[in-house]
Amino acid sequence: EGFNELPSTTRRSTLAIIVGAAREPMFLLLITSVAIYLALGDRREALILFLSLFVIFTITIFQERKTERALEALRDLSSPRALVIRDGEEKRIAGREVVRDDILILTEGDRVPADAVLLSCNDLMVDESLLTGESVPVRKISWDRQEKPRRPGGDNQPFVYSGAMVVQGRGVGRVLNNGLRTEIGRIGKALQTLEPDETFLQQRSATMIRTFAAVGLSLCAVVIILYGLNRGDWMGGLLAGIALAMSLLPEEIPVVLTVFLALGAWRMSQRRVLTRRMPAIEALGSATVLCVDKTGTLTLNRMSVNQLSADGYIFQVDESAQPLPLRFHELVRYALLASETDPFDPMEKAIKALGARYLPRGGENQSASLVHEYSLSPELLALTHVWKLPGDDTHIVAAKGAPEAIADLCHLPAPQFSELSERVAALAKDGLRVLGVAKSSFMGSEWPKSQHDFTFEMLGLIGLADPVRAEVTAAVEQCRRAGVEVVMITGDYPETARAIGRKIDLPPDVEIMTGSEI
Repeated sequence: EGFNELPSTTRRSTLAIIVGAAREPMFLLLITSVAIYLALGDRREALILFLSLFVIFTITIFQERKTERALEALRDLSSPRALVIRDGEEKRIAGREVVRDDILILTEGDRVPADAVLLSCNDLMVDESLLTGESVPVRKISWDRQEKPRRPGGDNQPFVYSGAMVVQGRGVGRVLNNGLRTEIGRIGKALQTLEPDETFLQQRSATMIRTFAAVGLSLCAVVIILYGLNRGDWMGGLLAGIALAMSLLPEEIPVVLTVFLALGAWRMSQRRVLTRRMPAIEALGSATVLCVDKTGTLTLNRMSVNQLSADGYIFQVDESAQPLPLRFHELVRYALLASETDPFDPMEKAIKALGARYLPRGGENQSASLVHEYSLSPELLALTHVWKLPGDDTHIVAAKGAPEAIADLCHLPAPQFSELSERVAALAKDGLRVLGVAKSSFMGSEWPKSQHDFTFEMLGLIGLADPVRAEVTAAVEQCRRAGVEVVMITGDYPETARAIGRKIDLPPDVEIMTGSEI
């Protein structure tokens, strides 16, 4: 079936770039104008236009060749190295050597080398933004041996896709497709057949130039005929007609438009943005609505614990040397036990940093060992870790997750659930992401099938802040002045979204629409 790689796109030679640019109506007009001036003997005007033409070609070739070289370098991302099981042994091989039915081992930090189905996984989170544009990682589950392969996007799929990045957990998968048969391969194949359309500006300028050319040639013919018939001097009539036609040709317009687009491409390159074709600058400048993801785009995606809530008390985490009150120690300790020991997720990193700051040895029991895990599921957005203490049959059980899921595990009565919801809403209004934490214990070695089989006790809530990027407020204001409406898209609580909107100076009466309403 060939190597597991995407075919390189046909490299555009310098000659092909020149020919492509020369076919533009604006360039053809300039070339025609140069030829007519030379025919009339006006070498000075011809030289000025020719120099303009030379500058435009130079800028175009330089910009497009630089972009082509950068895109060729980026192609290496499509063939990462892979850890596979062959002949009963783990082997690290080149990604291009992965074949269908290979068994992949995926861990945090790995780039998925091919489309695969997950035979097993544990707390597996995958960044599929390369395929879907969604910057927030999606949760994966094990295959039930029945579900058919489908397109990427959304949580709780048993399929992983070539080019995606594993950001949390571990999984074992069987390769379904490689090379051009993968989802990213289909995109590459579609792009190879895609022919770029003319932009609105190109269409309008070409129409205007054709109109001027038609009018100019018509008047040229009329002047030649009238001049020749009235004066009998057909050569003089020809020169007069050509002079009139030249006065009507807008030869400056293509120079101005092309140079301005080239300047736009150059300015974008200074901001590390590649412009493969200069007309893309026009499309970018035509934007009227900008839809932006919140996490990692408007915010830094560097979570930090901002508030702790336990037993009706609030502790504000700040840079002061204030010690952590004893009533919050258990909350932090169990939050740590319910997290990965070497976290990749920003929220778990923030919890670990909190433990390292306030609790001895980060609050973890160094002698305990992790013996069982319950992963997040579509039915219950909570995960549970079971720890074994040496010389003791008692197991420590720690759970964390969405507050409503933890409340469900704790079987809170209606009054306590209502009180919890009010506290969650109060934290969300401050723009915080909220996690609930619970504890339990267990005797024995046969693990319950479900987290619901443990008797959990609610410990409290953790509010995490994701700082807004310093430059975002000014950027939103720039968009507003330019007539571009900014729309924020997030999976957070509506109140959290509203709080972030206030921080970046979105209009105070901004409308919030939930996914179900859409």
